Amino acid sequence: MLKGKKIILGISGSIAAYKAALLTRLLIKNEAEVQVVMTPSALDFITPLTLSTLSKKPVLTEFTKNKEGEWNNHVNLGIWADALVIAPASANTLAKMNHGICDNLLLAAFLSAKCPVFFAPAMDLDMWQHDATQENVTMLRSRGSIMIKPGYGELASGLIGDGRMAEPEEIVNHLSLFFQRSTLLKGKSVLVTAGPTHEAIDPVRFISNHSTGKMGYAIAGALANCGADVQLVSGPTSLVVDHPNITLQRVTSAEEMYKNCISRFPTMDFAVLAAAVADYKPNEVSNQKIKKSDAPLSISLSRTPDIALELGKMKKANQFIVGFALETENELKNAQKKLVDKNFDLIVLNSLNDSGAGFGHDTNKITLLTKENKTKNFSLKSKTDVANDIVDAMLEEVHA
Repeated sequence: MLKGKKIILGISGSIAAYKAALLTRLLIKNEAEVQVVMTPSALDFITPLTLSTLSKKPVLTEFTKNKEGEWNNHVNLGIWADALVIAPASANTLAKMNHGICDNLLLAAFLSAKCPVFFAPAMDLDMWQHDATQENVTMLRSRGSIMIKPGYGELASGLIGDGRMAEPEEIVNHLSLFFQRSTLLKGKSVLVTAGPTHEAIDPVRFISNHSTGKMGYAIAGALANCGADVQLVSGPTSLVVDHPNITLQRVTSAEEMYKNCISRFPTMDFAVLAAAVADYKPNEVSNQKIKKSDAPLSISLSRTPDIALELGKMKKANQFIVGFALETENELKNAQKKLVDKNFDLIVLNSLNDSGAGFGHDTNKITLLTKENKTKNFSLKSKTDVANDIVDAMLEEVHA
């Protein structure tokens, strides 16, 4: 799967940089084209001569090539590559990646990259476990970068624990599986909904819920990584997308989301309805801010359009719908009823009774239910990993 792939191998300052020689050799052996880019700190751990010999290309370390001002174009690098692999990724480099600091060529290439980005952390146990590092990793993953998990073992300090860079063979295998997976949904169109909706009371206030959109955006990313053309209809969130396979349409209210979904769905192969759509909206919306007073305030509410129900009615034999059920009691019974009533093919159940699941978390714990009454439980995972589990289940059901 790596034959002909153009790969930037980024090396940052870590003792694990010595593994980059074998990693380069394995990538070349798998017939990839490798361009090594090193940070200034990486030069203390391994020589460019070794890596240029193995990669059969000059190693890039500086913005300029010579005193005449000829430069190494980081923008062109980001366009050229099929993948950017940063291995090892030190704690310092991870922090700079998260915060958009580009004080070296590798980081500038990262900010310019139009391709999938992989990073293989390598650092001491305490550095890896530090809240700042874990927050940087979480943010990078939430934006679509893919972590190749560090391993457990003896570290440079003598401590035993997590922090060892994944072995070169593991990294190559990870890349091969990614490129294999990247064609699984090629040519397929998927509608994804995400986030909350806001139902206006007046120009200042609205009815909504605690959804952040993280789960829906993670699913959109997982589908795009499988080659799908993703139409993401999102309620109000602070999240952004940068995957070329994702088209983002922002909406505010349930009515706006409904109209977008109804118009897009007929040409879709799949729909994943992860949005937390408000069930009710005020019957009347004040044009002016409602002033506070001592008198009780009553707001009359009516139902919003049921997007899932309508799409279920519209669904043709060749279309597949994934729904979501967030429950607080009788979880399985309620999810099974929703699966049938809305004509879903698969439903994702999560419970607010599970710690770390539901709104506002970077993790989720789900149970998948199918139309054939098959049930599969999953442990608590990052929402990125949960998204991949959901996509795998979709593919399994379609090809069953």
